[in-house]
Order: sequence, then structure tokens, then C-alpha cells
Amino acid sequence: MPHPLRQRIFLTGASAGLGAGMARAFAARGRDLVLVARRLDRLTELREELLARHPGRRVVVGELDVDDPDAVAEVVPRLAGELGGVDRFIANAGIGESASIGTGHAARNRAVLATNVLGTHATCEAAMELFRAQGAGHLVVISSVASVRGMAGSRSAYGASKAALNSLAESIRADVLGTPIAVTTVLPGFIATDINTGRRGPFTVDLATGVAALTAAVEREPVRAYVPEWPWRPVSALLRVLPLPVLRRLT
Repeated sequence: MPHPLRQRIFLTGASAGLGAGMARAFAARGRDLVLVARRLDRLTELREELLARHPGRRVVVGELDVDDPDAVAEVVPRLAGELGGVDRFIANAGIGESASIGTGHAARNRAVLATNVLGTHATCEAAMELFRAQGAGHLVVISSVASVRGMAGSRSAYGASKAALNSLAESIRADVLGTPIAVTTVLPGFIATDINTGRRGPFTVDLATGVAALTAAVEREPVRAYVPEWPWRPVSALLRVLPLPVLRRLT
């Protein structure tokens, strides 16, 4: 069952897109926030916006590049301490501009894999240290429907990186099964954000719709959530069984 209230939420990749959208949505629900990203200027503007709209909320912001594991290990507990602790950690930071393998874009693909896999791993390490120490918490790992099958073109390394996160989240869940620490993997479909530029397909929803579905899913604290649930849960089931030639034409 979902925890009745996760009051203090730590959110990575919060300066734009789904991260900023979730920050606004959770602040509107009365939550206190720690927001981190590489672009501190955007976070500062977002903090001012949230405090103006929701007086009384606590919003801590900090600059963090998840590609720097030493910085992650130092910044996460420090900022969590400024809020007095964290009840939910959303590992959202990531990049998405990959390309077909062997087409001259190795550096771009390596960057996607490094940030999405190793960067998320670093934040999960820091979050789980906090949760293990306090004996409770909710870890949310943002994956993608692109992780369900290997996909061509711009979703190649990106999908592979998100598939790795599915396994990472499940491994963490297995470790803490039966404890007050919950782990949720969220697989968004096509949502109109900057990270999805050039990779939007059928059933793409606008950012507001996507954020509303994502926030609602996180609040339920399921093991796995597809966002929006319709059509992405049945579509994901279909993607798993389609022959590769058919899948290639669809994606």
C-alpha cells in the first residue's frame, strides 16, 4: 500500500521538462522539495516561482551534475539534511539524444549511456544510503517505454540505458523487499519534452498531461508504472512480442 504521505521529496533533473513539471505538481500538493540539476539559474527561478505560488513550502535547490559521482555522494546528503531528511527520491536526471550505432556518433551515445546509467546509479547509491540509515523511504527511478525492446535510430543507446535502469531498480527492490523502503520504476511513453525532440511518435501527450499522469503514478507507489497508463501498458505488452521487422517499422 502507498505510504500515506511523502512530505519531503528530492528530485534530480529538476530544471526543465518532466523534472520541473513534477516539482510544480508536488509543490501544489503541499510537499517540500530538494531540486537539483546542472543549471542552477533555472532552479533558482523555479524556486522563486514555487514559493510565490505556495507560501510556506520549503524548497532547497542545488547545482549537481550526476556524471560526477563524488559530487553526488556529497551533495545529496547535504541538501537532504537542509530539508531535515527525505521521504521520496526521484531519480529523473537523464539525456536522450542517441543515434544508430556505427554512424559516427559514438561520443554522443557514450554520453547517453554514462549519464543515464552511471549517473542514475550514483544518485540511487546516495538515496539508498539515506533510506537504509533512516529505515524507510520511496525510491523512484524514471525509465522509459523505449526500454521494453531494442529500438533503432535515435532510441538505440537511450533505450539500452533505460533497460539497464529497469534492472538496477529491480535489483534494489529485491534487496529491500519486505522492508519499509519502496522502489518504483516508471516508464513514460511519448511526452512532449525537450528530451523527446525528434523521437515523438504516435500517442504523444502534452507536458501537462504527462506530468499529471506521472505524478499520480508516483503517488500510488507501484512496483512498475506506465505513463500514461493508456495506451502505454498495452502498447508495451505488444512491443515485447512483435517480430523485429514489424517493431522496426513502428519505431
